[in-house]
Amino acid sequence: MQDLKPGERLVRCLLGQPIDRVPFGIWFGWQPWGDSLERWRAQTGIPNLELAEYFGYDPGFAIPELRCGIWPPLPTEVIREDAEFVVVRDERGIISRCRRDGLSMPEWLDYPVHTPDDWHKLKREHLRPDEAGRVAQDWDAFRAQLERTGEAVQVGVYPWGVFGSTRDLLGAERLLECFYDEPEMVYDIMEHITTLWLSLWERVAREVQIDHIHIWEDMSGKQGSLISPAMAERFMMPQYERIAAFARAHGIRLISVDTDGDCRELVPLMTAHGVNVFLPFEVQAGNDIRTYRARYPELGIIGGLDKRCLALDKGAVDVEVQRAREMVHLGRYVPSFDHLIPPDAEWENLVYAANEIKKVCYTL
Repeated sequence: MQDLKPGERLVRCLLGQPIDRVPFGIWFGWQPWGDSLERWRAQTGIPNLELAEYFGYDPGFAIPELRCGIWPPLPTEVIREDAEFVVVRDERGIISRCRRDGLSMPEWLDYPVHTPDDWHKLKREHLRPDEAGRVAQDWDAFRAQLERTGEAVQVGVYPWGVFGSTRDLLGAERLLECFYDEPEMVYDIMEHITTLWLSLWERVAREVQIDHIHIWEDMSGKQGSLISPAMAERFMMPQYERIAAFARAHGIRLISVDTDGDCRELVPLMTAHGVNVFLPFEVQAGNDIRTYRARYPELGIIGGLDKRCLALDKGAVDVEVQRAREMVHLGRYVPSFDHLIPPDAEWENLVYAANEIKKVCYTL
């Protein structure tokens, strides 16, 4: 088979269609967490080290610039700070305490919506689909980029999801309460933000062919989904059906979901409502991508390689390389670590892993 454009190769790989080789270096599992990159620059003596260039990552998806959430942005503020931490309110109205060194997730302290009145005010003032400036993309420049790189087009990106965005308005604990205490508000939030996205994606579809819709949820932990499948069916899946209908109407071939943790309850539910790609399948949460492949032969899978091996030794890396080899042989798989590369990863292990997995990708 002649060489495919990177975007077409990526889409076909996840659909199980004929390809010339498997895409390499795709998604956030090949990107560093925290100060890892600066440490590797110091270790290698390459001050401008960039992993994509160094290892020869393939292009991922091209994502047009859309403002899919609160717009105009809310005022930002540094509330307090010390030598180790800074407490800030961001443009989404979320207050968080962050380590200055970036070595851990933020501690989430407060959110913009507490009551239905808060929600209706925010919806009226900052979540109007027709607000000027929501589409910030220069389309001529974007089409030129696609011609140059051969990328496929994606709409939807972190931090936008049906559950994920609703949690970012209410906070996880308050959202879980509101499923019972304020169900009308929760449903209205999910319906409205989906309407917002569909209106923006429709504008994208007038300019370019969309290949991929991505939904960021992060709604699982080690114990499984934060809500029951029945609750997800009731509140979320009507919006997934709207997204799937949009995809069918516009010839969009991929709909993916990103959720950390144990996703075994969510995969069958969401694939029944149009999703055909999942990621990142965190190993430490009990996910084994070989099991998922056997159970869901038509599911596109990204991730599932244990990032913790990069802090150990080449023997541990070899285990993950073999897992990637088995999955590539089975098809519909793009090798990637199961989250960002952690700060304790050793450079020598990453170089070894990248080179070995690249060989797997280039040898069908």
